[in-house]
Amino acid sequence: MKKNDKIPILGQNLARGDSCSKIAYEWALQSFNNRSRSDGDILCNEGHRSAASFSTVVSFNPDIKIGITADGIGTKIEVAERFKRYDTLGFDLVAMVVDDLVANGIEPTNLSNILDVDVLDQVVIDELMKGLYKAANVAKIAVVGGEIAELGTRVSGYGEGMHFNWSATAIGKLVSNHIIDGKEIVAGDQIITLKEKGLRSNGFTLARDILTKSFGHDWHKEWGEELLIPSTIYAHLIIKLIKENFPIKGISHITGGSFQNKLGRVLKRTQELSAELSDLFPPPDMVLKLQQLGDISDYRAYQHWNMGNGMLLVVDKKRAIEIVDRINADEEFEGTRPIAQIAGEITADKNNQKRKIVIHSKATKRDIFIYEY
Repeated sequence: MKKNDKIPILGQNLARGDSCSKIAYEWALQSFNNRSRSDGDILCNEGHRSAASFSTVVSFNPDIKIGITADGIGTKIEVAERFKRYDTLGFDLVAMVVDDLVANGIEPTNLSNILDVDVLDQVVIDELMKGLYKAANVAKIAVVGGEIAELGTRVSGYGEGMHFNWSATAIGKLVSNHIIDGKEIVAGDQIITLKEKGLRSNGFTLARDILTKSFGHDWHKEWGEELLIPSTIYAHLIIKLIKENFPIKGISHITGGSFQNKLGRVLKRTQELSAELSDLFPPPDMVLKLQQLGDISDYRAYQHWNMGNGMLLVVDKKRAIEIVDRINADEEFEGTRPIAQIAGEITADKNNQKRKIVIHSKATKRDIFIYEY
């Protein structure tokens, strides 16, 4: 492990984050009984956990099942505050919630957002909402409401001007009455990766720490534009695949915790299966520069950043090439093709009881390493 990999960086303790999420979920789980056998009943698997892994699906009658999820855009906001550009953040906010919904086979339909600010600035808010509107058009959703709360010193940020935190809740309808949860995955299934050109909305604490140590407090003058690259929104594409009856067994939205956390979350629905990712998309040049500046190992880089891969689809081997061709032919992504390629496969090792994700790195060190999950 590299020396810099041992540096404790605020906000980057993934294990602690997972532990806190588990605490919150355990309390929430106890409330499920409040809607048991009523409208709003939470669909659960055998372990009395939510049956969906990236969102929660609730039932209102045998024919109506609604998915719901919530998220925010984190410290990417500081980059916007430094660079004084706000019209791209809406894409990050929308992507974080609609792509979590679609990861369980839910078609996003509506979004509500909460914007907490210290002081109000009409120009900044207009830029934020303009970006949100444009992202909603890409995702094919309606922004149905929200709240702007002026909280004074309870909110802080970088430099002069309005500082804020931004989060959203999105809902949608289960498309085929079938939750995509990974339970049908078997050894030999193929993993398709979808390309991402930026960091999406995760790993910014690590990125900002590296840039501050490398260039001082004015790092944003050279790096702001690249770090603000808006998140790709995959939801509408995935919904088209589902409605065209392409069989998708599992979907991982690669955000916080990256491959170990998000692909591991899907594989945990299976019986002792692992994954080998031998042909991921390479990281964007900007990410490679960050890795070099911070002397970050490939192992750690693939823990914190998506490394050029924003979503993974697990599909039957017989249909994998067909699905890749369909995605790459989609008119939404003209000019950015190829957006999809086969990245690896699901494996089974009967002699090794530890589940693992093997990554053949496309980053600076070109390592081959293993995450256990």
